[in-house]
Amino acid sequence: MNKELLKTHISSYLEKLKNDPQRSVDDLNERRERIAYYQSWTADRLKQMTTDEFTEYLARLWAMRIWGNKQYVVDKLVEDNGFPAIVDNISELIWTDSPIAERWDKFLKTVKGAGPAMMSEILCHTHPDKYMLWNRRAYVALNHLGVENLPRYNYQHNGKKYEELCSIAKEIAREIEAMGEMETNLVTVDYFMWDELQVEKNLSKIHQPKTSRGSTVPVIEEDADPVFLHNEVRDKIADIGSWLGFQAETEKKIAGGAVVDTVWEATIGNMGRVIYVFEVQTKGSIDSLILNLIKALNNPAVQGVVAVSDPKQLEKVKSEIVGVSNLKDKLKYWDYIQVLEVHEALESVNEVINSLGLVPQGF
Repeated sequence: MNKELLKTHISSYLEKLKNDPQRSVDDLNERRERIAYYQSWTADRLKQMTTDEFTEYLARLWAMRIWGNKQYVVDKLVEDNGFPAIVDNISELIWTDSPIAERWDKFLKTVKGAGPAMMSEILCHTHPDKYMLWNRRAYVALNHLGVENLPRYNYQHNGKKYEELCSIAKEIAREIEAMGEMETNLVTVDYFMWDELQVEKNLSKIHQPKTSRGSTVPVIEEDADPVFLHNEVRDKIADIGSWLGFQAETEKKIAGGAVVDTVWEATIGNMGRVIYVFEVQTKGSIDSLILNLIKALNNPAVQGVVAVSDPKQLEKVKSEIVGVSNLKDKLKYWDYIQVLEVHEALESVNEVINSLGLVPQGF
């Protein structure tokens, strides 16, 4: 991390607060209020939480700003995981004594639909001296400060990496406290990063694909966990569909013997349903992907099928289906790096639009 650049930005941030003392007070009060709220949910109290309280608990998170209808997200989490199970897992993530890296990895493997932004925000607001808030803006901020090997996508963000990031955030907190003589924790660091480190050139560069040396083809790390990557891509295709106005589901039975990764569905007046099917391939048999898509086409409502993978595997799929006449003319191809980038872009758009408050919450 570039310490001199960090100190320059801290000086700028402190000067802004000095010139606007009311903002400094308002920010401090907001931080204290958020911390008090989440700390009030002790392990015992979480066990008694109602579904309405759970909705409020999640709706207050900044990670939920990308969703106009927050109740939809809460209902989906409950549907996919079961209410007692997800509350128990949140309680274990926050309050048990095992190392945070272990708790983080266990939660990611166990709970469907809650990623690093939501997890880290709950941790940060409950234990503001220990855990940082990680999201797209934190990536931009630390990237600007020259921190290397940052996790850009969820599949890269394991418990060990989160521990490393928290250590970096604590280092920033110590610098802010030393220079500003102010009440400082890792929520303060988040305010600082949002206010001071969202450098325009880095914000625009975040959507540029990472490439291998000498190549313009986006790449995924060779040691990427194929299960985590598969699930992230599957879930983000569902998010994209929801943001585009479709009813989106994952692990959906669409025809006899065909349970597909993601489905986008729309109802057109009284004419019936239109369905688009997505199968994600990160590792394993291409034959099983092809067979699943062929079975999906037995459903007459299916209007399009999409294979999602890396360029090399997509080329294999193309070569394998040359003689499959009922599939080759209908199958589309989507590079999963592009899926992740489209999700980032739409996430940013939704966050801005929803911040305008044009549609009442829950509409």
